[in-house]
Amino acid sequence: MKALPLPLHHAGDGRFRNPWPDGTLQRFSGLLRWQLDRPTKSSPVQPDPSVFRSVAPMFPQPRASEDRVVITWVGHASFLLQIGGLNVLTDPVWSERASPLPFVGPRRGVPPGVPLDALPPIDAVLISHNHYDHLDDRTVRRLAARAPGARWLVPLGLAPFVATRGARAVLELDWWQEERLDGVRIGCTPAQHFSARGFGDQNRTLWCGWALGSGARRIYFAGDTGYHPGFGAIADRYGPFHAALLPIGAYEPRWFMRPVHMNPEEAVRAFADLVAARPANTGEGTGRPAVMVPMHWGTFKLTDEPMDEPPVRAARAWQAAGLRPTDLWVLAHGESRTL
Repeated sequence: MKALPLPLHHAGDGRFRNPWPDGTLQRFSGLLRWQLDRPTKSSPVQPDPSVFRSVAPMFPQPRASEDRVVITWVGHASFLLQIGGLNVLTDPVWSERASPLPFVGPRRGVPPGVPLDALPPIDAVLISHNHYDHLDDRTVRRLAARAPGARWLVPLGLAPFVATRGARAVLELDWWQEERLDGVRIGCTPAQHFSARGFGDQNRTLWCGWALGSGARRIYFAGDTGYHPGFGAIADRYGPFHAALLPIGAYEPRWFMRPVHMNPEEAVRAFADLVAARPANTGEGTGRPAVMVPMHWGTFKLTDEPMDEPPVRAARAWQAAGLRPTDLWVLAHGESRTL
C-alpha cells in the first residue's frame, strides 16, 4: 500500500518546517550578526517597570458558568481561559526567568498577574511550543503536582517533556487535529515559528496555536507566530472567533524576527484576516464583534524594541484600520474580562 504524502509542515527527517515562502528562518550566522551588531547601535530607552499595570485578579471561582467566557492575562502568553465551564491555561510560565538557568536569561519585569497558588482548579493546559518563554520546566512540575487531573494538549513531539515532569494525561496533536474536553472543542492550528531548547534539537518538535469553542463562544490563541497566509483558513475551520489572542511583541530587528514574530501592524492584519474569513457578528455567533487581546509583550524583554512600544503601535494600527477602539482589549497583568 502506497504511503500517504507527508503534510507540507513535516520536513521528512523527523523535523518540522514552515510551509509558507516567508517562513524561512534566519541561519545561525544571522543570530551572530544580530548579537554582534547590538553593541554598535544605540539602545532604545526602556520604560520603568511601573508603567506596566497590574491589577488584582477577579475571575469566577471555582469556575465560570458554561455560557460565559472569561479571559485573564497572567503575563506574556500565559492566560487563564474560562470557557464551557472549564479552566484552561495557555503557555504557563510562572518562573522568574525565561531561561534554562535560574541566574541568567530574560528576567520577568512584572510578577505573574495571578499567583500560581491562587489559580482555580485547572482542567486543561495548552502548550504552543517549547521555547523557554512558553514552556517552563519548573512551572510544568508545579502545575502537574497541583492539578494531577488536568489534560495537557501539546504539539507533536512535546508529550515526553511534560510527561516526565509529572503530567499524567497528555495528548499530542498535529495541525488541524482536535479534541473535545467536556463539550469544549479544542483544535491545534498552524503557526509560523520554530522550536528549540538547545543547539541540536531545532524543529524536532512542532509549534502551533489553539482554537477553543463552546456553543456559540469561540477563542483563538495564536501562540507564537510570524504573519502567514493561513489565518483565514483557521477562522474558516474554527471560527467565527469572538476573541483573538495575538502576539504583538519581540519583533526587532525586523530583518531577523519577521519570519517568527509579528509586529503590531501585522497582528492587526492577522486579526482582519480572521474576521474577514468568518465575521463574529453574524447569525453564526453571539451577535457581537470580535475583540483582539494583545499578548507576548510587557513581561520579558526578548528583543530590541522598547517594551512599552507594542501596544502603542497596535492601537495606532487598529485606528488606521477603522476598527472600534472598544474591541482592542489591552489587558493589565492580572486583568479579567468577560465576553
